[in-house]
Amino acid sequence: MELYFVRHGIAVDHAPDGGGDAARALTEDGIERMRVAARGLRRLGVEPQALLSSPYTRARQTAELLATELRQAVQLADLLKSGCDLAALERTITPFAHLQRIMVVGHEPDFSQIIGDLTGGRVEMKKGAVCRVDIDSVASRYGTLIWMLPPKVLRELGARA
Repeated sequence: MELYFVRHGIAVDHAPDGGGDAARALTEDGIERMRVAARGLRRLGVEPQALLSSPYTRARQTAELLATELRQAVQLADLLKSGCDLAALERTITPFAHLQRIMVVGHEPDFSQIIGDLTGGRVEMKKGAVCRVDIDSVASRYGTLIWMLPPKVLRELGARA
């Protein structure tokens, strides 16, 4: 199974009206950068069969931009909210175990920790970065880091699309 981890795009520092961390939205620049990065993913031939997102506003908005470009519906997954760990990821993707390509949109430091747990490597997911990890099965808890692309590279690819 191919797992694509996407960290949300650039978000505002504080939600308006005291909405808290979960209500923080993407900035205008964050929206535009993610739109171009999503085109870069399409240009690479990334075709998720499921697109799962944290319910937090900035992650949901990122997922919606990806969904438009990759022609996939967004499904909100409460367990992907900030604080997600490997066990929560496993519970989230288990219903999709029959699929070959799953994309998850979420947060740091969660994704770097999960990717490290799966691969034994250390990564740092910048805002808007995408990482592909291949796993044999949902329950294996072992994966291989195939690639990790920083947002700048994705935007360069997307600008050429």
